[in-house]
Amino acid sequence: MRIFTGKGYMPLLALVAIWSVSAVTSLPGLAISPILEDLSRIFPSASQLEIQMLTSLPSLLIIPFVLLAGWLSERGGESLKLLALGLVIFFVSGVVCIIAKDIRLLIVASCIMGIGAGIVVPYSTGLVVRYFTGDSRVQQLGISSAVNNLSLVVATAAVGWIATRDWHLAFTVYLLPAVALVLLLALRNVKPSPEPEESDQLRQKSIQWGRLTGLSLLYFVITFTTLVITFYLSFLLEKYRFPQEFSSVMISLFFLAIMLPGLALNRIIRLVRSMTIFISLCLIVVGLLLVGTVPDIPLMTFGVILTGVGYGVLQPIIYDKTAIIAPPETATKALSVVMTVNYVAVVVCPFVVDFVAKIMGQNRSTFPFVASAVLVAMAAFLSLLMRKSFVLGLDESYYRAKK
Repeated sequence: MRIFTGKGYMPLLALVAIWSVSAVTSLPGLAISPILEDLSRIFPSASQLEIQMLTSLPSLLIIPFVLLAGWLSERGGESLKLLALGLVIFFVSGVVCIIAKDIRLLIVASCIMGIGAGIVVPYSTGLVVRYFTGDSRVQQLGISSAVNNLSLVVATAAVGWIATRDWHLAFTVYLLPAVALVLLLALRNVKPSPEPEESDQLRQKSIQWGRLTGLSLLYFVITFTTLVITFYLSFLLEKYRFPQEFSSVMISLFFLAIMLPGLALNRIIRLVRSMTIFISLCLIVVGLLLVGTVPDIPLMTFGVILTGVGYGVLQPIIYDKTAIIAPPETATKALSVVMTVNYVAVVVCPFVVDFVAKIMGQNRSTFPFVASAVLVAMAAFLSLLMRKSFVLGLDESYYRAKK
């Protein structure tokens, strides 16, 4: 079976290989989450600083290596070798995590994993951009996002269950890059077809850094604001005296909601057309307000789903716009800049929100959700005023009928 790419065809197995890369990019830090509260018991001699390093250092190390991998991707033919290297580093560090009995070794292995993951991350979308164009690229970026979030939900559930038996086994999830590494062999002899003459990428002589900055800011805003669900939902449920079990269920629904739009992204865009970005931002606003201000589990759950759907539409669109503003050979480099923003938001979100809440005399329950909703509402208002702009608008090339 061969898959149409918008500029040619590729084997289905090669496409599965690309999906497998998307599936592993969410894994770093996943095994730590279910044992986070037990780390002091597992490692009684560990200091608080060492525990903080275990949870934060890997994410920090991902950031520079995402950028480095993006810059090195311009070498073209070396990209698959670099991706394979990242997967090998990821896999080996995962093996070390499984056998580690000392927190210092676990910290070192997790940091090395951050390096490997940083190398892999840009290619989760970079490969899609390299092999696909036009509607096919938009569709595959949506599917890539869906695969990423589905693997996150499934792996989180699996790790949580496995960790109750033996905390070492939680780290077996880090062996999944071996599957991507094997499947990568299917891409070795599959060369991307040249971009068609009408391609927007061919009109670019270099990366349009102004537009890239705007896309990065938009991505930072939606990522930073929606992250409050994963960081602060448990505090909100505690305030309302709801069972904490709801937190993990609602967060899983959040990632599933992010996944769903990716499976039908082209249809969604053709349905709401130039209002796609505005409506998606409005969904996030309404969702965050429902979660943060309505003490009712069904409505809070609905708010979580609305927020996820809004984010799930916007993420692949931002990736596609990033590809459009760069020549084909530098598209992965441009994507690495945008994707770095995601990890910056993950690192700074709790610190910024806690700092602002403290100086404003607010608590960590409703404030993060209301403040985030206000920030996204401002972005939505701008997108309505500037719906003909490149960053905040969507022109008819995305939804016009194809001849």
